[in-house]
Amino acid sequence: MGITSFTQELTSPVSAARMFKALIMESSTLIPKLLPHFIKSVDVIQGDGGAGSFEQVNFTEASHFKYVKHRIDELDRENFVCKYTMIEGDVLGDNLESIAYEVKFEAMSAGGCICKMTSNYHTNGEFEIKEEEIKAGNEKAIGIYKVVEAYLLENPTIYA
Repeated sequence: MGITSFTQELTSPVSAARMFKALIMESSTLIPKLLPHFIKSVDVIQGDGGAGSFEQVNFTEASHFKYVKHRIDELDRENFVCKYTMIEGDVLGDNLESIAYEVKFEAMSAGGCICKMTSNYHTNGEFEIKEEEIKAGNEKAIGIYKVVEAYLLENPTIYA
């Protein structure tokens, strides 16, 4: 098994607290609401939504995928950090065992925040994931991030 890591940072004019609440704490209701053509539902299938819980993201027929399951490994509400691992789903295919994510929102002195995201791709056997494949997956994540950011900018009292 090999591990390939990818890190990126995104800035936002929205506060760290609001971005964390929208993208992490309220994602099960907000994401399907904002992206109903791609995300059918996000369901907590075990636990209370905190560390140790499991959630399943169900995609619509418009997606190439059916579902993914995540294990929430750490949820730090005070420091705006979430660590979770994709453990199941057709997104992983035959060559990936899992993908571990760390998402951290940090306040910027001028306002807004920096979102730091690290993805660790755990591969099966000698498989090496290509950088283009990682970038394609991350572009989808950035797309969700930008949709949520736009929603929060248009609705300044939501999650304030």
